[in-house]
Amino acid sequence: MNSTQSLHTFHIPVMGLAFTIDSPIRVAHYGISSVVSITDDELIEKMNAFYSAKFKIPYEEISIKVADFRAKRITHYLNLMDTIVKEKFADFKTELTESKAALDHFIALLPNQSEIKNELKQFQDKGTLLKETIKNYIDAQLTPGAIDVNIMTKVDKENFLKNEPLPVEYNDAHAALRGFANSNLTSSVVLSAGMNPRLYSYFENFNDFFPDENLYLKKKIILKVSDFRSAMIQGNFLAKKGLWVSEYRIESGLNCGGHAFATDGLLLGPILEEFKQKKEELMQSAHELLLKALQIKGKPFPEKPMPLKITAQGGVGTAQEHSFLLEHYQLDSIGWGSPFLLVPEATSVDRATRELLAKAKEDDFYLSHISPLGIPFNTVKGTTNSYLKEQRIQENNAGSSCPKKLLALSREYDNKGICTASKKYQDIKLEELEAQKEMYTSEKYAVLKNKITEKSCLCVGLANASYLENDIQIKGQDQGVVICPGPNLAYFDKELSLLEMVQHIYGNATIMTVTNRPNLFINELKMYVSYLKNEIQESYDFTAAQIKKWYSFKNNLLEGITYYQTLFQGINYFENASSQFESELLDYKKALTEIEIPSLELV
Repeated sequence: MNSTQSLHTFHIPVMGLAFTIDSPIRVAHYGISSVVSITDDELIEKMNAFYSAKFKIPYEEISIKVADFRAKRITHYLNLMDTIVKEKFADFKTELTESKAALDHFIALLPNQSEIKNELKQFQDKGTLLKETIKNYIDAQLTPGAIDVNIMTKVDKENFLKNEPLPVEYNDAHAALRGFANSNLTSSVVLSAGMNPRLYSYFENFNDFFPDENLYLKKKIILKVSDFRSAMIQGNFLAKKGLWVSEYRIESGLNCGGHAFATDGLLLGPILEEFKQKKEELMQSAHELLLKALQIKGKPFPEKPMPLKITAQGGVGTAQEHSFLLEHYQLDSIGWGSPFLLVPEATSVDRATRELLAKAKEDDFYLSHISPLGIPFNTVKGTTNSYLKEQRIQENNAGSSCPKKLLALSREYDNKGICTASKKYQDIKLEELEAQKEMYTSEKYAVLKNKITEKSCLCVGLANASYLENDIQIKGQDQGVVICPGPNLAYFDKELSLLEMVQHIYGNATIMTVTNRPNLFINELKMYVSYLKNEIQESYDFTAAQIKKWYSFKNNLLEGITYYQTLFQGINYFENASSQFESELLDYKKALTEIEIPSLELV
């Protein structure tokens, strides 16, 4: 495993808008890093007020009438979190020197291979050391977890003053980036959802993203990617501007929470293998471009490539899988997302939704089409949002009032942008469909109607959990809660303490009651085979390009199966389950060969 400055070998990725909105305040003092979404400035402002009151810190509202309110709200909240985390961390260090119970609890949270854990155990065993000795050691060795932030690059809506478009830097993602860049934080921005060249170019406006005279980066860039090619393209694009990518965060295309960006049949294992084999190539390529760019800009430049981390997330569920990924693929950290939705100490989820998640089984988790972005979206059956949405549909009142307009990105009927989940948009679409009703069978008509009305208001639904948990008033149309767990959560069935969850990650406790959970690689393969099958079945019209894509998808899956057959024969990680894996791989290979792709001659 590569060395890392972090106390832990896991991190908590961003989840929704609300679920990790205050995770650093909850867990950073334990050295656990987490990622906050900075998409919803209204939620951020509410949390700013809530935590200012809770920690007795003066609060001054930033209303929407204030110039550049979105960026300023984000900056103020990030600065508030920074202040609170530093205060909690100072208090926590004092507690560790004064309370044996607190020190015992902290030691129990640390990974078994941690040098700090072993040193603290030795202090305990000796028992006669002065508090000052422990205090000096803790001051020298412990650091809080990072307060990282996430920006979905494509959620970059243009904004207007009356009917006049504002300059591009007032676009939503641009303003969010400015909010982070202007904050006091020393941490990273995680960019997800693909490349946005205008946004990437905007980074050049902020010195914190460039090396200082000591070649130190105050603010770093993390790219969430689904394959090596994407990492190389995006990393080099940024390097040409003098910007270094400090981490590539590889996420399973389908075995993840939130939006699912399916690869072209490329599976997680082969993707991680490629990063392992080509990491030096990735670094060297970016370094050469970075060097030229920084020299042209007259900025300090490194003679050697700067540090680069490779991490992975999506569907990891056992200590064996965690340690295997770290060691076999030489990763720096593993993201554990959805299981932390069951940990009240770590995430912001209302009680009813947490209970729903704990009770949900495999068949309750599904890949939906509810996102207005038109990207498949992982969710679970039985949410309050789906109930309320269906109720409005039955009352012929489909669609959301769309108060936030964060996803008002369609220009089909409005130059300012309109959300496909909004009542305004759906009314127009339903009227158009009704006018063409005679063209369709009743079954086809129902399918087309559902495609219009199934979209959910994510802006409100993904924020409401925090409001409900913290008794913050929710105004406007009742949207309930949207939750976006990955399917891996099916194997976790109860509310958990932070200690239970972390000990499970490190193999010091078992919290799973399910005995037949598939290996994370097998689970992802199953999802990809189903995805391909459904894509073909649901396509009424298809092009030659689409057919070629399906053939490529299928071939990539077959190559992935061959890779896993070799991998599982050569390792002893998973309790000698290689024969079971081989059998499962053969089953999915057979299922793949039985999927019939239309002939190119039919087009």
